[in-house]
Amino acid sequence: MKVTDNGYLDTQGFSVILYHSTFHPVFVDQKTTAMEMILHGHRIATNGDVRLLPTPEQWDLVAKLNSKEADKANNRLTALLSFPDYQVDYRLEVAAEPGGVRVSVNLDKPLPERLVGRAGFNLEFLPSAYVGKAYALDDTVFGVFPRIPQDPMVKVPPAADDPKKLPYQEEWDKEKGYTQPLPFATGQSITLSVDDPAYRVKVNSETAPLSLYDGRNRAQNGWFVLRTLISAGKTEGAVVWHIRPDVIPNWTRPPMVAHSQVGYAPDFPKVAVIELDPKFEAPRTAKVLRLTEDGAYRQVFEGPVSDPTPWMRYVYSKFDFSSVKDPGLYVIEYAGQRTDVFPIAKDVYSKTWQNSLDGFLAVEMDHVSVREGYRLWHGVSHIDDARQAPPNEKHFDGWSMGENLDSPFAAGQHIPGLNVGGWFDAGDFDIQTPSQFAVIQDLALAYKEFDLQWDQLTVDEKARSVEMHRPDGVPDAVEQVKHGVLQILAQIKAIGHPIPGINEPTLRQYTHLGDGASKTDGRIYSDKLGPYEVDGNFSGAPDDRWAFTTKSAMLQYGAAASLAAASVTLKGWDDALAKECLDAAVKLWEEEHANPTPAPQRPGGGGPRGMGQTMEWRAALELLIATNGGEEYKKRLLEILPAVLQRFGFGGWTAVRALPYMDGAFKKQLEEAVKAYVPQLDKELAATPFGVPPSLGTWGGSGSVLDLGVRMYFLHKAFPEIVGKDYTLRAANYILGTHPYSSTSYVSAVGTSSKLKTYGNNRADNTFIPGGVIPGYIIIKPDFPECIDDFGFLWFEDECVIGGASKWILAANAADALVRK
Repeated sequence: MKVTDNGYLDTQGFSVILYHSTFHPVFVDQKTTAMEMILHGHRIATNGDVRLLPTPEQWDLVAKLNSKEADKANNRLTALLSFPDYQVDYRLEVAAEPGGVRVSVNLDKPLPERLVGRAGFNLEFLPSAYVGKAYALDDTVFGVFPRIPQDPMVKVPPAADDPKKLPYQEEWDKEKGYTQPLPFATGQSITLSVDDPAYRVKVNSETAPLSLYDGRNRAQNGWFVLRTLISAGKTEGAVVWHIRPDVIPNWTRPPMVAHSQVGYAPDFPKVAVIELDPKFEAPRTAKVLRLTEDGAYRQVFEGPVSDPTPWMRYVYSKFDFSSVKDPGLYVIEYAGQRTDVFPIAKDVYSKTWQNSLDGFLAVEMDHVSVREGYRLWHGVSHIDDARQAPPNEKHFDGWSMGENLDSPFAAGQHIPGLNVGGWFDAGDFDIQTPSQFAVIQDLALAYKEFDLQWDQLTVDEKARSVEMHRPDGVPDAVEQVKHGVLQILAQIKAIGHPIPGINEPTLRQYTHLGDGASKTDGRIYSDKLGPYEVDGNFSGAPDDRWAFTTKSAMLQYGAAASLAAASVTLKGWDDALAKECLDAAVKLWEEEHANPTPAPQRPGGGGPRGMGQTMEWRAALELLIATNGGEEYKKRLLEILPAVLQRFGFGGWTAVRALPYMDGAFKKQLEEAVKAYVPQLDKELAATPFGVPPSLGTWGGSGSVLDLGVRMYFLHKAFPEIVGKDYTLRAANYILGTHPYSSTSYVSAVGTSSKLKTYGNNRADNTFIPGGVIPGYIIIKPDFPECIDDFGFLWFEDECVIGGASKWILAANAADALVRK
């Protein structure tokens, strides 16, 4: 193995990465750091470092990375780390040796006595890669990785002199009982995946024995953990492992042909992107085969693939088969393999968004029960909402409260009226108000632009009941918009302004999986009752969610924009609510202009100035449309326009929606901005083989791609001679399979092959919610694109959020409209 220019150890078929990323400052353990191993194109192991528990969970203590080095001369990776609270400093070293790597933990001084028997080197292995595969220890003990966790648990309480954790972490550990599993296998050497060479790895310990644990005993998102304790008195070579991957001779990664899993429209571009191992001897042509009624495949086209271009660790070629136009079912054949079947038809996008509207978004509806046939997705949830969050609270999941509550309620007091409307934000059960804004505005825009009359839900807000596959005469988009604004209006009525959101008070509740209705007892907390006492609708259980009530200008304008947009949607369906929405939007606008909300004093608390101005722009735009050209809003739009156009791709593009209310000079100014924007955008999009924004952060980038698709649809509609249709279709096809790592559709249950294990609130069952849109691939730093198909517990790849679903509804309808014209 050699150290590459990117700073990791690599040989054909096997890579070892050391601390190219660190533990997350908010979420801590994301399974993407420390020592990681990639074998035969799959990341099989992560988090290789010293830990103080056999199966640590997300918020448990991690080492501090002080520095790292990649030594090309000696083919060695080194990281200097410490546990400052324990005065422990050490060097983690991964060095190439014949057949694999030598991993060592080297202490500056022997372990303090209080860490003996607690500190050890852990390496975590991906469950979906190893479940059902065989292992062997010392060539005498054999077994199969279990399908479900089944190991005895023992109590491992913290030492009295351990550093204190944050209060919510202390509470979490206490509630869970300080338990750890016993190992299910122990020995000096172990071979993982004895029966499958694709994942086979042998590990030998020179020092203390290896123990194999199942982290899923403590949490469904746990991995298999291989661990060796650090012996007392040891310093240099306190732990020494020799890792031998069974690399298949002359292995190269098979080509991955990325294509749309729902197919293509006849008269529009059809381009597959082929992801290739640089060492693979790639054929220069690909074929399109048509599937006939008798099950035979008949070749209809053969054409060249483009010269490969490098991006990250792979190279990429394109296969253009746009000349294939006859409706039918097809596959692409390349290098001896065939893709999934896909259609060519004019209506390929027409059935791609409904699951997101009446499937995923329906399941995410809070404060109601949701039924589908015999199945109850969840009961009436959070009927006991909500208690005032306390001041000066640093909460998990990035939530916090400052010194001022901006609320008429005292800390811990019940706030009546918040138990209505809204959606669970994502794979958890909180209400994040900015996400509610996004969904309301997306659905309102989709309803207005595409006349969404789809009706397969029955929604009864008074009965708190939703039922799928049961039309009630009201378009589902209208009912969803109504459900969203009921929560926003409730916040304003109860507190006087929109609030950041409503979240769980404890980690025990935050990690709850299953029926949201069972997360709380549904009774309002009363401090006059004992912990297990009940008195009618009151109980002594303080499990009610917390309302975080900080006031901000961004929330004021966000609510104004959402309520104004909703007022247009609701007209003719619920005129009284439509008027209430518009009246509330106007009032928020007037209040914010008469008495602007001061920006938070904490760093970054109010977001960048450009963001605040963008939110005001959106409010003015939606009010302009809702009032059919109100002069006040028109005037403010014209005042903000030059600044907003500087952030054209972020929000300035929405100016096209104001065109019906503006004069020719406005349109000319906007046209010039579009002309300047398109070449700049083209240059940015050309940086990746897929022609869409790359996913380079800690969260998959499907949201940015969806935003591109929506943005360019409206720009094309306004300026067709400047902006083509291809941007929106490219974005839709990316979501539907034309992306790195695999060609799986990112929309669950949409397309021939789609993501069926996602990070939803039902992830404990290793399944999905139809219509959820995952974030998609990320780059495991420095250069490995990843979105694991058969594993759903990596939130940054797999978590379906409500804003992704609503934006997909917009983007899919946009693509459908373009190909049907």
